[in-house]
Amino acid sequence: MTKDKPLRLKFWELPLEELSKKEWEMLCDGCGRCCLKKVQDKETSEVHWTRVACRYLSKTDCRCTSYDQRTTLVPACLNVKEMYRQNSNWMPNTCAYRLRAENKPLFKWHPLLAGSSNSIETAGISVKQKILSEEYVHPDGYEEHIITWVES
Repeated sequence: MTKDKPLRLKFWELPLEELSKKEWEMLCDGCGRCCLKKVQDKETSEVHWTRVACRYLSKTDCRCTSYDQRTTLVPACLNVKEMYRQNSNWMPNTCAYRLRAENKPLFKWHPLLAGSSNSIETAGISVKQKILSEEYVHPDGYEEHIITWVES
């Protein structure tokens, strides 16, 4: 009698600390939501999302155009590898890194599950066609661009 082989977890089901660099990058759904500017209420500390995106976010594919230099070019850029450990509410509740940090499964529209990168657009998750570059908005004017289509 042979023993049953243990079921192997898909890499996106593993703890984040166990992912290879390639797996880590594949986990990103490419929605672009993490690149949106946020405003924090001084009285309540509540985080509000804006439609203002980092100048380096590509409007066509919602990927950083300066990914390898992003934290040098934008010192305040969220380092997702550190953020999920410290304060995941600065990441959207749809973010695969946040979900996995909270030991939750990915949404069915995630490209790894859906088998298509278009699934995030179909699900309305992508920021494509919904954003304004920070180049056109003064930082003091971010509050005028608060949105409700991203929840934290």
